[in-house]
Amino acid sequence: MDNNETNIVLFDGICNLCNKTVQFIIHRDPKSKFRFASLQSEVGQSLMRQIGLPTENHNSLVYIRDNRFYIKSTAVLRIFRRIGGGWLLLFGLIIIPRFLRDLGYDFIAKRRYRYFGKRESCMIPSQEYRGRFLE
Repeated sequence: MDNNETNIVLFDGICNLCNKTVQFIIHRDPKSKFRFASLQSEVGQSLMRQIGLPTENHNSLVYIRDNRFYIKSTAVLRIFRRIGGGWLLLFGLIIIPRFLRDLGYDFIAKRRYRYFGKRESCMIPSQEYRGRFLE
């Protein structure tokens, strides 16, 4: 996390919803601002330790930007802000108290495998996007 221009998204690599979220970000990020790592990977685990978050129970997307980290709904809203365009409008939801936003986030996070399914192993990025994933 030495780079001040850091935009790293840590995600649950076996969660279908999380993988779709990564694809969503990639397709709206033509300048390749974002880098990705699964929470299960060595890089993901190392980054989680560096920022002082637990390395198990992967119930939150983590967004690291400018040597700060964000989790749950705040991470999602800050990612929308960074994507820009019309998605920037969703950042306005930041005015809702975090505990209320995170109630909705937690509701979906706890049921994400049931609603969206999960993979047997972490996503393997296509050759086209491999450079966007931290190893």
